[in-house]
Amino acid sequence: MNAKLAVLIVAVLLAIRAADAQDVSTPQGGAGEPYEPSIGDIMAQQQMRHSKLWFAGRAGNWPLADYEIDKLKGGFDDVNKQIGGDTVEKAVGAPIAAIEKAIETKDRASFTRGFEQLTAGCNSCHRTLDHAFLVIQRPDLLPYSNQSFAPQK
Repeated sequence: MNAKLAVLIVAVLLAIRAADAQDVSTPQGGAGEPYEPSIGDIMAQQQMRHSKLWFAGRAGNWPLADYEIDKLKGGFDDVNKQIGGDTVEKAVGAPIAAIEKAIETKDRASFTRGFEQLTAGCNSCHRTLDHAFLVIQRPDLLPYSNQSFAPQK
């Protein structure tokens, strides 16, 4: 191998390593500020999680439902940090607790009731925040054809 090629390979490997070591919390081109998603970004994720929660619970895939409710809780915590107060907790705290209990006991009827309360809580929160035009409902179509919601055996 000639020396120029060896130097070029080392330079490329060092550049790749430096890029891998870059802090992923800093957006590219940013001024060193950590990325903080907007409420709209968070709520788009929440809407996806809401849908996946429904299909997981309906299928009786309790581990997936548990995973999705935990992700929803994290998203609601992020929204609370941005808007302050306890608006989100008042709207969805009790339904989330009911869903968690239904998941723990694998009770589909209680899960369905809790999910309907969660959906109503989301809409209540939207109205409180002057976003009544954002109406959430129980999904009727599975938007994720690339994921199985059936419980794993």
